[in-house]
Amino acid sequence: MELFYPLAIPLTKYLFFTGKGGVGKTSAACAAAVALADSGKKVLLVSTDPASNLQDVFEVSLTNGRVPIKGVPNLAAANLDPVQAAADYRESVIAPYRGKLPDAVIANMEEQLSGSCTVEIAAFNEFSNYITDENVQKEYDHIIFDTAPTGHTLRMLQLPSAWSNFISESTHGASCLGQLSGLESKKEIYKKAVSTLSDGKRTTLILVTRPEEAPIKEAERSSKELSELGIRNQALVVNGVLTSYDDSISESLYRKQQRALEAMPEQLRMLAAYFIPLRAYNITGLSGVRDLLTEDHVIPNKEKLHSESLPRLKEIIEDLHRTDKKVIFTMGKGGVGKTTVAAAIALGLSAKGRKVHLATTDPAAHLKFVLDKHSGITMSHIDEQAELRRYQEEILSKARETMSDEDIAYIEEDLRSPCTQEIAIFRAFAEIVDKSEENTVVIDTAPTGHTLLLLDATQSYHREVKRTQGAVPESVKKLLPRLRNTEETAVILVTLAETTPVYEAMRLEEDLNRAGISANWWVINASMLQTNTTDPLLAAKASNEIPWINEVDSHTKGSFAVITWSADDIKGEKLLEL
Repeated sequence: MELFYPLAIPLTKYLFFTGKGGVGKTSAACAAAVALADSGKKVLLVSTDPASNLQDVFEVSLTNGRVPIKGVPNLAAANLDPVQAAADYRESVIAPYRGKLPDAVIANMEEQLSGSCTVEIAAFNEFSNYITDENVQKEYDHIIFDTAPTGHTLRMLQLPSAWSNFISESTHGASCLGQLSGLESKKEIYKKAVSTLSDGKRTTLILVTRPEEAPIKEAERSSKELSELGIRNQALVVNGVLTSYDDSISESLYRKQQRALEAMPEQLRMLAAYFIPLRAYNITGLSGVRDLLTEDHVIPNKEKLHSESLPRLKEIIEDLHRTDKKVIFTMGKGGVGKTTVAAAIALGLSAKGRKVHLATTDPAAHLKFVLDKHSGITMSHIDEQAELRRYQEEILSKARETMSDEDIAYIEEDLRSPCTQEIAIFRAFAEIVDKSEENTVVIDTAPTGHTLLLLDATQSYHREVKRTQGAVPESVKKLLPRLRNTEETAVILVTLAETTPVYEAMRLEEDLNRAGISANWWVINASMLQTNTTDPLLAAKASNEIPWINEVDSHTKGSFAVITWSADDIKGEKLLEL
């Protein structure tokens, strides 16, 4: 792999940076924009990421209009807010039905248009204007987007039935329906935007990942999905690569990263691949952005920890035992370590004499290796794809009884949405909880507040319209109130001591609050701070975790724990050490 340096790479006019939250999309996009602008190119940088820290990076207030960046004469930036755009869009779709449909139906429509799919469409709506505006095209040499549309969004845009007033006619089940209702006037703009995206002479999709197993798998999935839709001009940027080491901790990290890179899937091996070295500092300020691709500043953070000692996971386990919690969820974005934390909590409670059932979507047999030794623990593995197929077929078989082929095609697409997968898995979890009344149930991977509200809204919606399609099972109906009962249920949010994972966890918490569910504890996983590394780079990086640990400490009023980074995969006997 070569060092990622935009001036040495053949680049198209439109550059889309994409990847999982926290992999460094914004940093890479900003560094590319500044490097190109410094070379004399006129550049526009546009973010449609609701977690974007573009304003922090450039230390300037941004809007959805083009704002010149001080200190970079050829660069302008716009920070579009897809969450606000989604709210405006939601109201434009629902307004014609207010006063004409029952309140319960309106409430369900509002919730259906509150999910991630609607935000995706709203984001696409915003950047379509930049792609198709001829004046913008003429003014700039490069237009860089921080966050690209997903394959799901693009497939949805290509379905003819998506453009009908589907939301007012269908009750096929709780999912992300009708995101495009009422956007007929935008159809040609969207078509032109999709055409530009798939034109390899004009557009490059840059997949950003980290040298770790989970983000690499996610990059592979995105690459395949977008290739199938004709977006094949792709490049790969691996961010945060450790290039040298000088103590046991840094050597362990180096070897762990190299193993992940050596196991790179074939789909990604075919792409032009570049890397950005691991940096000790958070990328803020113009000098930090400029130096990201060229040099490091190993400057430790001077902030002090608020807590004299950092709480450990055993304190959470003791609290869960003392308060006699019966249903325990670990929640968080992909790759933060939910499964590991869930397994460690199950083991900890079992050691205190509790009968524990661990329900997980992780197929890894290493959990069984430990759990078999503890007679107090039983375990279920939920096959996400099998549950999804089962749910999809259930919905489709009912829909086929009454719907046209065109609407069936739309339902099939709708059933590929993130909400659908969450609902399918949640139903499987609900069945397990229903059968485990005697046990404490620890559940790894949980739905968002939006999905829970959809399930709840669907109940009232179906009572209102007296239809049975997409009915909510009894096990789910029973579990929803239990989740809201703080005496019985605990929610543990898992995150990392970094900007994006902390903000994503906060958004997930807001989502849950909307559904009447409160988070009891936060866990900061894989912290470098307590490894006592003497490697200058990693020691400085560890010190830069302190502001985020303090942020979580303040936010949770001390209800958090920190798990130290480990060179080994946390499995087998290592789980017991947590």
